[in-house]
Amino acid sequence: MTDPQQIITLDAGALSAAYASGDLTPDEVAEAVIARVEAREPELGALYLFDPEQLRTDAAASAARWRAGEQRSRFDGVPVTVKENIARAGQPKPSGTAIPNPPIAERNAPTTDRLLEAGAVIVGSTTMPDWGMLSSGVSSLHGITRNGLDPALTAGGSSSGAGTAAAAGYGPLHVGTDIGGSIRLPGSWQGLTALKPSEGLIPLDVPYTGRAAGPLTRTSADAIRLMSIIARPDPRDYLTRPYPPMDWSTEPLSPAGMRVALQLDAGSGLPVEAETRAAVERAAQLFADAGATVVPLDPFVPAEVLDGLVDFWRSRSYADYEALSETDRTHVLPFIAEWCGAGAGFSAAQTVRNRGCADTMAQLTRAATEPFDLVLSPVTPVAAFAAEDPMPVTDPLQTMGHISFTVPYNMSGQPAVSVNAAVQADGRTVGLQIASRIGSDDRLLRVARWFETVRGDAAAVDWDSIT
Repeated sequence: MTDPQQIITLDAGALSAAYASGDLTPDEVAEAVIARVEAREPELGALYLFDPEQLRTDAAASAARWRAGEQRSRFDGVPVTVKENIARAGQPKPSGTAIPNPPIAERNAPTTDRLLEAGAVIVGSTTMPDWGMLSSGVSSLHGITRNGLDPALTAGGSSSGAGTAAAAGYGPLHVGTDIGGSIRLPGSWQGLTALKPSEGLIPLDVPYTGRAAGPLTRTSADAIRLMSIIARPDPRDYLTRPYPPMDWSTEPLSPAGMRVALQLDAGSGLPVEAETRAAVERAAQLFADAGATVVPLDPFVPAEVLDGLVDFWRSRSYADYEALSETDRTHVLPFIAEWCGAGAGFSAAQTVRNRGCADTMAQLTRAATEPFDLVLSPVTPVAAFAAEDPMPVTDPLQTMGHISFTVPYNMSGQPAVSVNAAVQADGRTVGLQIASRIGSDDRLLRVARWFETVRGDAAAVDWDSIT
């Protein structure tokens, strides 16, 4: 198999099998990925760090391991990207801002170490917006990262480059981070499977309340494969939990006999668009047809709780902004400067109350969802918007009304996955969010895998056609 277009459509399982059989080598795959990046990257802007010669060197080393029968894992030589805020030793971590002299990582993040230990070949670091506080690919450093399915549309954010790299075919495995929807939003708007895992399941080098790292892939099977590599405890993350071993099987799991909630109104944020609602309702019917008991779930997070949490994030980012010199402040995206500037006006007492909204949201979410095996909802109320817009809501002083379905599971620590549920007549994709109990990530992804088998061709992206 030497056709680069065909190679870049292969998932991690197919690449692993081809390496084992000798039908492909990591060198050949690296060349196909390099060609893909060079063809699409000038328009898409998904990569911050990309060194094709280093990629060739790493792929050659992997090929040698396979020839010697000394491969580090069955995914040795499989291409992967990591978001720019996931540390790679000796590489800068600008967090999407054009502020000069970004910090240089002294050592790898746990995720980076797990990937290298498995022999995965890192294609590069993917872009993000300033400080990860936008739901788009707009950045003072990178310009605009565009949607891999339609460059006129947003990539989503803040794992913008990761989503675009997955959609555009820069290899099968991609790792992003998520504090309010930053993995699942690019997933929804680029037709991907994108998991925000249980709290502490994937260790971070910079843990923070609600923050998680997780996969963005074209299929649930590849998300499962990636989780089998990176979902391992590490003492560097004080939020890491000793979860029982998980079964990272790619066998689809039917929801038959499960109790499933259907939430169509978050109780806050933007109204759900009609086509998004219809797609989620169609998906829920498939669960019911399979033998699940599907019942409606009322809103459980009031608007003031969402507003308070977003206002706390403003204050947190303003603390970073205030510490900058006057010159360095000019390098921050103006939208972000105005957005976080609102945090300067909160009293100490109000900031503490706003921080408490994270705990309130966690309590409300756990209580509302505890009776259910799964919760179905939109990932976000709206389909993808213009690539040039920083948010679906372009007023920086308004709340983040598009994260009302995603952010509760960041605060509660529960896993939630976006899986494509529809392709609208205009080509925009709609993600179904499936959430479950904390520590059930392996079963959740198997249910997502099942959904991919029943959703129908019209609800799936034709990845072979993406050129």
